[in-house]
Amino acid sequence: MTVDVGLPMELNSAAGFLSLLDEPETALKQYSLQKLDEIVDHFWAEIAESVSKIEELFEDESFQYRELAALVASKVFFHVGDFQTSMQYALGAGPLFDVRQSNLFVQTLVAKCIDEYCALRQKNELQSTTPTPIDPRLERIVEEMFEGCYKAKEFEQAIGVAIESYRLDKIEGAIRASGDLEGMSTYTLRVSRTLVMNQQLRHKIFKLLVDIHRSQPCPDQLLISEILVLLNEFEPVVDILLKLVHGSEDDIILAFQIAFDLVDRASQQFLLKVKAGLTAAAQKDAPAPKAAGSDASAMEVDQESKDKPKNDLETVKSILSGEVSTSLFLEFLLRSNMTDLMVLKNIKHAVDVRHTVCHSATIFVNAIMHAGTTRDTFLRDNLEWLLRATNWAKFSATASLGIIHKGHLRESLSLLSHYLPTQGSTGSPYSEGGALYALGLIHANHGGSIQQYLLNSLTANDEVVQHGTCLGLGVSSMATANNDIYEAMRNTLYTDSAVSGEAAGLAMGLVMLGTASETALAEMLAYAHETQHEKIIRGLAMGIALVMYGQEERADTLIDNLCQEKDAILRYGGMFTIALAYAGTANNKAIQRLLHVAVSDVSDDVRRAAVISLGFLMFQEPAQCPRLVSLLAESYNPHVRYGATLAVGISCAGTAMKDAIALLEPMTSDPVDFVRQGALIALAMVLIQCSKTQEPKVEDVRRLFAERIAEKHEELLARMGAILASGIIDAGGRNVTISLRTPSGHNNISAIVGMAVFMQYWYWFPMMHFISLAFKPTTVIGVTRKLQMPKFSFRSNAPPSLFAYPPEVTQPIQATVTKAPAAMLSVAGRAKTRHWARSSTTPSAEKAKQDAKAGSAKDATVPASTSGAATAAPSNTASMEIEPSAGKAEAGKSEAGKTEAGKAEAGSADKKAKAAEEERFEIKANPSRVTERQMRFISFDVDQRYVPVKKHNATHGILLLKDLKPELPEEIISSVMQAPKPATQSAARPADTASASSSSASSSSAAASSSATSAGTSSTSAPSTNSSSSSSSSSSSSSSKRSS
Repeated sequence: MTVDVGLPMELNSAAGFLSLLDEPETALKQYSLQKLDEIVDHFWAEIAESVSKIEELFEDESFQYRELAALVASKVFFHVGDFQTSMQYALGAGPLFDVRQSNLFVQTLVAKCIDEYCALRQKNELQSTTPTPIDPRLERIVEEMFEGCYKAKEFEQAIGVAIESYRLDKIEGAIRASGDLEGMSTYTLRVSRTLVMNQQLRHKIFKLLVDIHRSQPCPDQLLISEILVLLNEFEPVVDILLKLVHGSEDDIILAFQIAFDLVDRASQQFLLKVKAGLTAAAQKDAPAPKAAGSDASAMEVDQESKDKPKNDLETVKSILSGEVSTSLFLEFLLRSNMTDLMVLKNIKHAVDVRHTVCHSATIFVNAIMHAGTTRDTFLRDNLEWLLRATNWAKFSATASLGIIHKGHLRESLSLLSHYLPTQGSTGSPYSEGGALYALGLIHANHGGSIQQYLLNSLTANDEVVQHGTCLGLGVSSMATANNDIYEAMRNTLYTDSAVSGEAAGLAMGLVMLGTASETALAEMLAYAHETQHEKIIRGLAMGIALVMYGQEERADTLIDNLCQEKDAILRYGGMFTIALAYAGTANNKAIQRLLHVAVSDVSDDVRRAAVISLGFLMFQEPAQCPRLVSLLAESYNPHVRYGATLAVGISCAGTAMKDAIALLEPMTSDPVDFVRQGALIALAMVLIQCSKTQEPKVEDVRRLFAERIAEKHEELLARMGAILASGIIDAGGRNVTISLRTPSGHNNISAIVGMAVFMQYWYWFPMMHFISLAFKPTTVIGVTRKLQMPKFSFRSNAPPSLFAYPPEVTQPIQATVTKAPAAMLSVAGRAKTRHWARSSTTPSAEKAKQDAKAGSAKDATVPASTSGAATAAPSNTASMEIEPSAGKAEAGKSEAGKTEAGKAEAGSADKKAKAAEEERFEIKANPSRVTERQMRFISFDVDQRYVPVKKHNATHGILLLKDLKPELPEEIISSVMQAPKPATQSAARPADTASASSSSASSSSAAASSSATSAGTSSTSAPSTNSSSSSSSSSSSSSSKRSS
């Protein structure tokens, strides 16, 4: 039966169509549903009252138009807001629910279907129990969505949904269908590294990308090796290097580039395993001895062909040792050093040497401003001032040499020869311990050559020497998992010495960094419960956090246990365990836990650590951190506010982000001194390597640092923060930055560890030296196949002023005081005239006598006649009298001022004209400073001879160059590195020299000096000045962590 009923032009109600649903005829019901489907967007409220009738039609399996009823019911529930029910009926609508439509109803329900599908897939993947079956209709909708993405060329969207739904097959399909294998692979790698919370899924995606690229005719070995580092699989990397070393000339250059990238990204343990694998392969391929009588010339040719890859393999191994890259960076830092010594001189003159905190901070600032430059000019020029450091201040001063000479691996022992302990030496244990610490800092993350030397030094009986040795061993053997070193640290820990035990606990964590060793964790946690020394517990708490670096979900059980500890120090360690286990992941669960602790824990130390840890989680998404901690920055608790400042500084380091600056600037005026300290340090981290053109406020911030340092009434801790900030913002000769991530997006392990330990300066100032691990040279260094720097140019497609060095601080000009013109009342003038008339001397003679007595005859140059004429007839008025000569002088000065003003205006006009004519690009020579924000402007289209072997992310670090004209002679840049002088004149045993010279001083003065410059005593809620008394006993209670 066919019904043809026309609709009125204006429809005011759906009642007529709804009444047809009660009719027995199927055709009438069909007609009713068709019309209701057309008008449901307008009359859904009226239709909703009769939706039960539509549902009955859908449930009636004998009804021919069930799918149409389901579609109408789905739209009704969609408008009502019940999306779950709407989705169920949309699935029942079958092909009538067309996912290709672009209306709000379809888009919303498709998104709901995808969310439901992803949730079910994740549940099935993560649970080991029987998987939950997924509705085939739901799978059909998702499949149609994927097909639509492929047709619309929206491959990134398809990859995103595939990652969310754990569909590795769809990820592979989207990458292959895109036609842009490199671009889609890079996108997938970045998304999975930053957005995928589950480590297991992330590793599956990484392995899929490796398989995709290996299946290509010309696989991208650079990208494959990059992913293998993330997977921590060293054996395939060994295979790649061996294959390339035995390949063509281009393959050998590529092998060298991969080796440099491994040094930049991988841990020391990974590099050692790769080197061991290459050594084993070389021994396996060693040629067997030739039989006597073989042809000599054939043997020579054969030997030469085999020696070539052998030599190239040795070159790869030398690169993996880190010596080549560190020497190249040293060359760059020394060649491009732009340290402004006037800043240091101003700080030195403003600081009272009686304040050992500021004195030690100034020595440390000199170290970080010259980090890696090997320049110790300031120390050599201020030896007498330096000798005022005693006890632990002397320890820190000697250790600062390790920052200045960081990376000078081959000359480290000769540099520190006058400080290091020797057989039968009677030197100060503080200088010897500091020298051993400095030795570790020089070899940070590359300590293979000095590990045995430090192990031998650990046998010393002095706890100060042991303290420095443990720190040096820890930083040089970081992430090696060396059992011999670990056992030596454990034996030192078991002596239960507060000073050496704290360093031993921390060093155990550094050696076992990221291994999640159950044995190490059990031993460290057990001893933390046994010992009574808070210093040891704190060192072990940080060591435990370091062991769990990068473990993510596998660290949750340990984190739960630490957060439930009664001891606040172990809960403090639990916060840093979260920070390091989830570093750079922005994991929502971890963030929620930290925020909860930040507002609920009873210990200020734990709350402060929780807020600081947010910065470690968010550094891959720095824009989110200021918004996340904005409310915490307004907390009533100063420890929470302090934590908020450093969280922003850590996550936004080197970004010059406006939101970060806007949050930190007001906190530099906080009423609490250590909050101001944190804000100043964080501002320096954010604005490091920022020019005035990029952020105009950088000049105001630098001026603020100088004002706070010079302000005598500023509290000690805030002045200390300003001193540290002045050094950080100009660190490494203004050629390094602080960044917890590499330019390619990887976590920078050394920087993360260095920053985490640097945060412990709150309790112990020698921990400040760990910030040097976070310094990364910002440069492009091109090298040839022979690892030499050729003359090579590239372009920066940005105005030079955008990334220019900051201007140097000028010497303050001493203003000449100009004497004001003489002025006096006429009554006084008449009285003086009468006095001179009675006397036998003239006014000029009287004035000459007074000038002669004062020793200044230059003012007595006016002739007597002129002077007498000027004063002979005083005026009868009551006005002020001014000498005519003075008036002429003032007029002359006014004219000169106008002339100078005219010159200044002309000069400013010239500057404006020059600025307008400034080039929009800059040609840079090899090696050159290239900041992180400048990298996107770099292009290699200038030089016609050399091109980088990298095809992507090729604008940072050490680049292997391919010579397009090998027949021409190479122009190699000569090295400016010289054999360093032993630091005997800079700080030559500050303690020993001081003690030797003290024989001429009174014993009471020496005692007073020693007391004044020791690390101080502890008091409540103020940053530690590191009491020397704490060297022999444990720290005070956790509520009184810092001292002034």
